Amino acid sequence: MTTVTSKRATVYFDPALHRALRLKAAETDQTLSQLINDAVRRTLREDAGDLAAFEARAKEPNLAFEGVLKELRRSGKL
Repeated sequence: MTTVTSKRATVYFDPALHRALRLKAAETDQTLSQLINDAVRRTLREDAGDLAAFEARAKEPNLAFEGVLKELRRSGKL
Protein backbone atom coordinates (compact mmCIF):
# COMPACT_ATOMS: atom_id res chain seq x y z
CA MET A 1 0.00 0.00 0.00
CA THR A 2 1.44 3.37 -1.03
CA THR A 3 0.83 6.32 1.23
CA VAL A 4 1.68 9.98 0.94
CA THR A 5 4.67 9.42 3.25
CA SER A 6 5.99 6.41 1.34
CA LYS A 7 9.38 6.73 -0.35
CA ARG A 8 10.39 4.91 -3.48
CA ALA A 9 13.69 3.06 -3.76
CA THR A 10 15.25 0.83 -6.36
CA VAL A 11 16.46 -2.47 -4.93
CA TYR A 12 18.09 -5.24 -6.94
CA PHE A 13 17.34 -8.79 -5.84
CA ASP A 14 18.96 -12.05 -6.77
CA PRO A 15 16.54 -13.65 -9.28
CA ALA A 16 15.84 -16.65 -7.04
CA LEU A 17 15.14 -14.39 -4.07
CA HIS A 18 12.84 -12.20 -6.17
CA ARG A 19 10.90 -15.26 -7.30
CA ALA A 20 10.58 -16.47 -3.70
CA LEU A 21 9.34 -13.04 -2.63
CA ARG A 22 6.77 -12.95 -5.41
CA LEU A 23 5.51 -16.41 -4.44
CA LYS A 24 5.36 -15.45 -0.75
CA ALA A 25 3.47 -12.27 -1.64
CA ALA A 26 0.93 -14.25 -3.66
CA GLU A 27 0.52 -16.88 -0.91
CA THR A 28 -0.03 -14.27 1.80
CA ASP A 29 -2.05 -11.81 -0.31
CA GLN A 30 0.49 -9.05 0.32
CA THR A 31 2.53 -6.83 -1.95
CA LEU A 32 6.29 -7.14 -2.30
CA SER A 33 6.55 -3.75 -0.59
CA GLN A 34 4.54 -4.98 2.41
CA LEU A 35 6.72 -8.08 2.76
CA ILE A 36 9.95 -6.13 2.50
CA ASN A 37 8.81 -3.34 4.84
CA ASP A 38 7.77 -5.92 7.45
CA ALA A 39 11.10 -7.76 7.15
CA VAL A 40 13.10 -4.54 7.49
CA ARG A 41 11.02 -3.46 10.51
CA ARG A 42 11.66 -6.83 12.23
CA THR A 43 15.39 -6.57 11.56
CA LEU A 44 15.55 -3.01 12.91
CA ARG A 45 13.59 -4.02 16.04
CA GLU A 46 16.06 -6.88 16.64
CA ASP A 47 18.96 -4.46 16.21
CA ALA A 48 17.35 -2.01 18.65
CA GLY A 49 16.92 -4.84 21.18
CA ASP A 50 20.55 -5.87 20.76
CA LEU A 51 21.73 -2.28 21.22
CA ALA A 52 19.58 -1.86 24.33
CA ALA A 53 21.03 -5.04 25.84
CA PHE A 54 24.53 -3.89 24.99
CA GLU A 55 23.95 -0.49 26.60
CA ALA A 56 22.44 -2.10 29.70
CA ARG A 57 25.59 -4.21 30.15
CA ALA A 58 28.08 -1.51 29.16
CA LYS A 59 29.09 -0.83 32.77
CA GLU A 60 29.77 -4.47 33.61
CA PRO A 61 33.43 -5.19 34.24
CA ASN A 62 35.50 -6.81 31.55
CA LEU A 63 36.78 -10.22 32.54
CA ALA A 64 39.86 -11.84 31.10
CA PHE A 65 39.04 -15.13 29.42
CA GLU A 66 41.90 -16.88 31.18
CA GLY A 67 40.61 -15.73 34.57
CA VAL A 68 37.09 -16.95 33.87
CA LEU A 69 38.45 -20.27 32.63
CA LYS A 70 40.62 -20.64 35.73
CA GLU A 71 37.65 -19.89 38.01
CA LEU A 72 35.43 -22.43 36.22
CA ARG A 73 38.10 -25.11 36.59
CA ARG A 74 38.66 -24.21 40.26
CA SER A 75 34.93 -24.46 41.01
CA GLY A 76 34.62 -27.80 39.17
CA LYS A 77 32.24 -26.42 36.55
CA LEU A 78 34.67 -27.21 33.79
